[in-house]
Amino acid sequence: MPQTFDVASGRASLRQRATAQLNVGASTDLKPATMSEALTVLHQLASSPSTAGDALALLHELQVHQVELDMQQEELRQSRSELEAALSHQTALVDHAPAGFMTIDAGTVLREINPAGARLLGAAPDELLGRPLVSLLDAPSAAALQSLIARARDGLMPQTCELRLAPLAGVIRSVHATAGKATMPECFVLALMSAAMPA
Repeated sequence: MPQTFDVASGRASLRQRATAQLNVGASTDLKPATMSEALTVLHQLASSPSTAGDALALLHELQVHQVELDMQQEELRQSRSELEAALSHQTALVDHAPAGFMTIDAGTVLREINPAGARLLGAAPDELLGRPLVSLLDAPSAAALQSLIARARDGLMPQTCELRLAPLAGVIRSVHATAGKATMPECFVLALMSAAMPA
C-alpha cells in the first residue's frame, strides 16, 4: 500500500514538473504547449533514471486516455448519424402526412407548418408563417381554438373540436383540430384534419 501511494505521489509530482517545464519561457498569456513540446518534456523525463519509470507510466496513461477519446469520438459520430437518420425519417413522416401539422404561439401566430397544413389553409407556407391562425377562423372557431390552447397550456388531456376555416384561397371548410404543448416555450402543436361541412 505505501508503494502505491508513492507512485501516485510521484505521478502528481511528475505532472507538476512537466507542466512547469512546458511553461518555462512561455509568454504571459500562458498559451498551451504544442504536442511536440509536451513529447519533448516527456522524453527528457524518461531519459533520467530517477524519473524514467514514472514517465513511462504517465505515457501509458496518456495513451489510454487518447484511446478513450478516440472511442468517445466514434460513439458520438455514430450517435449523431443515428439522430440525423431519425430526424430525416420523422421529417418525412410529417411532410407526407395527410393531416395538417403546425406550431403556433399563444397568440395563434403560425411558426411552422407542414405541406398538408398549408394546403388546408390555402396558401404556400411562406405566405402563412407569421400570420395569426385566428385571422382565418370565424369568431366561434377562434374561441374554440383558444380553449384548445388553454387546455394544452394547463397540461390537460387533448380534446378535438371542429373549426371553420376560411382559407386564403378557396371556400370555407370544417376541420377537426387538436392541440398539445410544443417543445418551444409558449408554443403549441396543432393538428388539423378535414371534416365534412355540416348540412
